[in-house]
Amino acid sequence: MAWPDGHGDERVTASGHSLVLKLESLLLVAVAPWRDAPAWRVAFSGGLDSTVLLHLLVRLAERERLPPLSAIHVHHGLQPAAEAWPAHCQRICDGLGVPLDVARVRVAPGNSLERAARDARYAAFIARLGAGEVLMSAQHRDDQAETLLFRLLRGAGVRGLAGMPGSRVLGDGVLLRPLLQVPRAELEACARELGLEWVEDPSNDDTEFSRNYLRQRIMPALAERWPQVSSSIARSAEHLAEGEALLGELAQLDLQAARTDSAFPWLLLPSLELAPLIGLSPARQRNALRHWLNAFTAMPDSGHWAGWDDLRDAGSSASPVWKLEGGELRRADGRLWWLPGSWQQGLLAGGQWPEPGKVLELPGNGQLQLVGEPPQGALEVRYRQGGEVLDVAGRGRRDLKRLLNESGLPAFVRGRLPLLYRGGELLAVANLPGLAGPADARWRLRWTPPTNDQGLS
Repeated sequence: MAWPDGHGDERVTASGHSLVLKLESLLLVAVAPWRDAPAWRVAFSGGLDSTVLLHLLVRLAERERLPPLSAIHVHHGLQPAAEAWPAHCQRICDGLGVPLDVARVRVAPGNSLERAARDARYAAFIARLGAGEVLMSAQHRDDQAETLLFRLLRGAGVRGLAGMPGSRVLGDGVLLRPLLQVPRAELEACARELGLEWVEDPSNDDTEFSRNYLRQRIMPALAERWPQVSSSIARSAEHLAEGEALLGELAQLDLQAARTDSAFPWLLLPSLELAPLIGLSPARQRNALRHWLNAFTAMPDSGHWAGWDDLRDAGSSASPVWKLEGGELRRADGRLWWLPGSWQQGLLAGGQWPEPGKVLELPGNGQLQLVGEPPQGALEVRYRQGGEVLDVAGRGRRDLKRLLNESGLPAFVRGRLPLLYRGGELLAVANLPGLAGPADARWRLRWTPPTNDQGLS
């Protein structure tokens, strides 16, 4: 091999091709689907991997028409050495003509410092990523292998063992990992060819952190016996990702029959018909539910899935609940209902409705409005206490409890259902046909329940 002297020179391999040009070519293929994005952002730590990625993108932009490029450096402030990194990143970006956004974050204390730092980092990225923009992160093939091994040791399923995806939705944009097929050794060789400077994180040597232990102790020991260990493990991740995709297709087929309309579409809560799911094998039930619940909550571990068995098998008169991290799954009248975390919050007492002609914000319970000409007199909004009676046209006075039973409204909604009073008289029950206003339909009480935008996004 020839090693030309001089800063920024490129090494020429035995085949006559520069490693830098090879990586540029691979990178150009990886980013091709996103060349029309509004902007490209680079998650720039100042370390080896992100430094190579940023320089390669800048080089490509010199001869290719690419979206505007900028960088984001997240400063956690977890160690003294990190205080110098924002200035280092700024100097590198200034030299490349790349705008840099330094995001200073606070890492919440918890059991796992690694996870807390990751959560803070991604929250900063999401806050800065515009609609359709692409955030590029520089994870490589060795990172992928470590991820699979780490998750294997934690007992992950197929989804977890599929490793890091090459791309996924992140906030309003996309997270792209264009170097996942590249070994770290090639990135380091490329950096040395280009004469690049990067920072070394001292915490990477701390084997108290699980990933560092795998990187410093386990992977080298495996490589002594199996030199291609990173490549082999990463290839297994690709196979598992394909298997996960097939499981996803099966889940969509199984969920299609269960995605029927509920009798209460105004609830704005995700729900499934239970009968089509019960007809599946237990493994297919879990597979379908994993893919459905994945939009709302973190997945429970294997042992916690006993909660699904209890909910599914409970008697018809029961009101079973399966509590999960982001909310809870309920069963009512032959359907499964997902209740986000906002539905677990207690309600404040009702109160006066001073301007019935305007929408009323219900603390923790959505919005209420009177459609039509509001009734005369001082109006008040309350919630069920028990013993309420409503005068129903053509039927006389009826217990509200019986009327709610007749409506089929799920029990978990009834305590949140707004009731309209004038003095001590119950005038209407929101949203329910025949109960939401007078027989002449001069007005109707309409309730928009709360939703959890984060959980339903």
